[in-house]
Amino acid sequence: MRPAPLALLLVAACAMASSPRDDGKARAFAHDLKPGGIAEECLRLEAGNSRRFEWFSNLPVDFNIHFHQGDTVTYPVKLNGQRKGGGRFTATVGEDYCWMWTAKAATRVTGRIEE
Repeated sequence: MRPAPLALLLVAACAMASSPRDDGKARAFAHDLKPGGIAEECLRLEAGNSRRFEWFSNLPVDFNIHFHQGDTVTYPVKLNGQRKGGGRFTATVGEDYCWMWTAKAATRVTGRIEE
């Protein structure tokens, strides 16, 4: 028996809604983290510039956006125990910013950052 076309469309729509979109203007990423592992996506942003981003994880992870100035680490965004996140991040100073995920258990993180 063949699945009904409507059922196939619903499955495809659900898959698209739960995964990062790729419109050719964003850098997609996927990281498999081990327990206690980290993953980062870093890029340079000048003051006032922003990037839209979204990410998803199969288990809760700790997430932050940070930058380094010498020995000092500044965290403009810091959230714990999240399975997804997103929005628009705007740099207050020109720096190399890193989107970072830390896993307590083996986890897969996928997402995209606007270029």
